[in-house]
Amino acid sequence: MNSLNGKIALITGASSGIGYETAKLFAREGAHVVVASRRQAELDKLVAAISFDGGKAIALAGDVKDEAFAKALVDLAEQEFGGLDIAFNNAGINGEMGPTPGVSLEGWQETMDVNLTSAFLAAKYQIPAMQRRGSGSLIFTSTFVGHTVGMPGTAAYAASKQGLIGLMRTLAAEFGPQGIRVNALLPGGTATALAEAWVDTPEKLAFVEGLHALKRRAQPEEIARSALYLASDASSFTTGTAMLVDGGVSINRT
Repeated sequence: MNSLNGKIALITGASSGIGYETAKLFAREGAHVVVASRRQAELDKLVAAISFDGGKAIALAGDVKDEAFAKALVDLAEQEFGGLDIAFNNAGINGEMGPTPGVSLEGWQETMDVNLTSAFLAAKYQIPAMQRRGSGSLIFTSTFVGHTVGMPGTAAYAASKQGLIGLMRTLAAEFGPQGIRVNALLPGGTATALAEAWVDTPEKLAFVEGLHALKRRAQPEEIARSALYLASDASSFTTGTAMLVDGGVSINRT
């Protein structure tokens, strides 16, 4: 407990799923958290839940594609809590799926903007704030899709999420000398609202679960615990890593 005591953390995509559970976990571990998503009502519920448990949180709703929003989140962390030590850039979308020739340019661009360009905008403002603190941990949510496994119909999603890994490794090399660690978290199938679009029948759910060596999907809080590892000093010598937390989907052949 209290592995993040005195730290200030920013979490996007916090209104549900992995981001929601990570925000609650970081607060329980002593961090002051800034939570973000597009849905103000859900963020308000999250802040209330954290406050009820004795934590400190503040919310700001907006669109991660918007550069002004990326800056506003960092400004809020510095103004309300005094700085920024941890950023978990978790917001993302599945995007337009289906056979690649049928994917629209608009669908491709939207997926890139939400999943990849937003990460660049986040880092653009988060890294200087961490430099002002003398160190920091920057985390991106990527995926095994396109990294260890090719899945038909996921061109835009896979490309955007693997672009995150290239961005992450560049940032890790660029800012490591200043004590800023940068890593990517690669979850396997996780029981979130976003994932339900992929598993909307019992047969699809059974198929997805069977892809994993553990023969099940993760719960969001399991992925949150891995985010905590990357955020905390437990991972003080870990940077530039695409960390698989995928239940063995990348190695399973049964």
